[in-house]
Amino acid sequence: MPDDLFARSGKGEPAVAALAAGDALFRSVDDAVAAGTVSRDAVSAAAADAPAEPSRLDLVRNIPVRLSVELGRAELPIRDVLNIDRGSVIALDRNLGQPLDVRVNGVLIGHGEIVVVDEDRLGLRLVDVVSPAERVSRLA
Repeated sequence: MPDDLFARSGKGEPAVAALAAGDALFRSVDDAVAAGTVSRDAVSAAAADAPAEPSRLDLVRNIPVRLSVELGRAELPIRDVLNIDRGSVIALDRNLGQPLDVRVNGVLIGHGEIVVVDEDRLGLRLVDVVSPAERVSRLA
């Protein structure tokens, strides 16, 4: 591969030079296969041994997201919200013993139950995880 693969083209676009060099490389491989100097199997084997490109997911793996556990919901008129005080009880839409919703950035990813991790901390045990395909469909 040429050293100046990412050198700027006359228009100041590094991608143009990279694409042109890449096209030339692919043409030279095709020419070598056509001329019989290398087999298509050898090219495929070399490609299989090449280091894999980072996946798109690798680009976002370190981005922080907010995981939340939803105990339940209630819809109240503003007058009731204004009357909430210490000791008030608000009925939620979830039954006792029903798994809690686990959300990442507001998107449901599964259900879980509260567990005690140590004397002072709570944790979450996942009892159900939504499939990736279902998570994506809920975003639409």
